[in-house]
Amino acid sequence: MSKSSPRSAKDSAPVHLEALTARIQRDFAHMTPQFQVGARHLLDFPLDVPVASMRKIAEQAGVQPATLVRLAKSLGYDGWQELKDVFVQSLQRSPERYADRARKLQHDRRAGNALGRAIGAQADNIRRIEAGNVERLPAALQLLSRARQVYVAGFRASFAAAFLFQYQYRLFRPSVTLLRGDAGTLEMELRALGKDDVVVIIGFAPYSREALRVAQAAQQAGSRVLAICDSAVAPIALNADCALLFSTDTPSFFPSSTAATALIELLIEQLLTKAGKQAVSRIEAAEEQLHQTGAYL
Repeated sequence: MSKSSPRSAKDSAPVHLEALTARIQRDFAHMTPQFQVGARHLLDFPLDVPVASMRKIAEQAGVQPATLVRLAKSLGYDGWQELKDVFVQSLQRSPERYADRARKLQHDRRAGNALGRAIGAQADNIRRIEAGNVERLPAALQLLSRARQVYVAGFRASFAAAFLFQYQYRLFRPSVTLLRGDAGTLEMELRALGKDDVVVIIGFAPYSREALRVAQAAQQAGSRVLAICDSAVAPIALNADCALLFSTDTPSFFPSSTAATALIELLIEQLLTKAGKQAVSRIEAAEEQLHQTGAYL
């Protein structure tokens, strides 16, 4: 039997980005010019696909939205959403287990330069804050400044960052509440969410089930959601009104929280500059109370 095309009618839709890339590379020469333009754009800008609308991607690629739908079907998918899901899943894959990373760390022969590698990784993480958030930060500031009440959530390793956000923000804004979920009370706390509120959810992979529950409850209550996380396609960010991003890269076995802390400190600083003189008076009053009660030495 002769083959007129490298693509078979029995080809199934690729389920991983690597397989999709290989399929496009294999079939590219036999695609229509419009399909080639669309396919090239998807592979050149894979991080845009999970977070942008089909119309926006089509506009950036210079094709019609219908072209992307037809391209998806030609690759074996039912439609655009199924093709998009491949890009989403590629950024949501389970991270390497802590024990596996710890095992590699113990066998690393470069331990003598551990300090330099650690400092370099943390410095890179902090530098990435600007690149990832320069266009996102104004929307986050506006969202928080207009909120009736701000709720903050972060679980397990993300609790420290959530506590820091709540502690610093409450110094000049009383209407900030930390969602703790102690002793199984999370569902009770979530009942307080309202449509004029903003819920800040902080997290990084592997993602907490409780964080996703908070995001779902916020949407059900009509609250706005600000996700502070490690990926634009993190479960807590996919349906958020705004997302701020930080990197957790580290040569150690556990994801780094350094950039998350730096990003939160930056956010609180910018919120203070927008809050006016009353915010300074509240900080002054809080400091005075802490000194009078003996909280400070």
